[in-house]
Amino acid sequence: MMIGHNNGPTMDAGGAWRTHCWGAARKALLPHLPIEVLRGRLKRAGELGLDYRTYAGIRATTGRDIVAVLFSSNALELRKGQLEFAAKKIEKLMQTEAWRQGLATQPLQPCDMLRAAPLDGASAAPAAFAPFRVQRLALQQALSGFASDETILVGAYGAEAEWCATARLAGYVPTQVFFAE
Repeated sequence: MMIGHNNGPTMDAGGAWRTHCWGAARKALLPHLPIEVLRGRLKRAGELGLDYRTYAGIRATTGRDIVAVLFSSNALELRKGQLEFAAKKIEKLMQTEAWRQGLATQPLQPCDMLRAAPLDGASAAPAAFAPFRVQRLALQQALSGFASDETILVGAYGAEAEWCATARLAGYVPTQVFFAE
């Protein structure tokens, strides 16, 4: 490897043909899914409270279904001294057919989060600017035994989106997408 080489696209002949073949293969994949499979996935997306496009993207990336959802306290707009939130958010949480785990950001405590929101569990969120290994450990503890590639994170900030890479979660859903009207 030469100094300064960034491992960019190959300059070998036939690049356009390989790109065409890749695109054709992707297009050929979708029409072959049986209608029953599509209906089942559409139903599952609704059970999770996700739009189909978001669910299908996560499902296609991991190849697995979503069985758990992590909610940051920021996504739920819960703060110390402000532990009430909109009835529509409560209703959406209640309808989510997956394990619902809260991530309490400091100074909010997990027990406060459990009292305020209809969650199955809560744990401390990784501390801001904590080392990678500390963040990973906190998120692994929050998974409560669920596989990381079967878990999504609903968050409110870019730093929370980075937790997905840290814990190898299936995906990140911004709070405004998850709680969209």
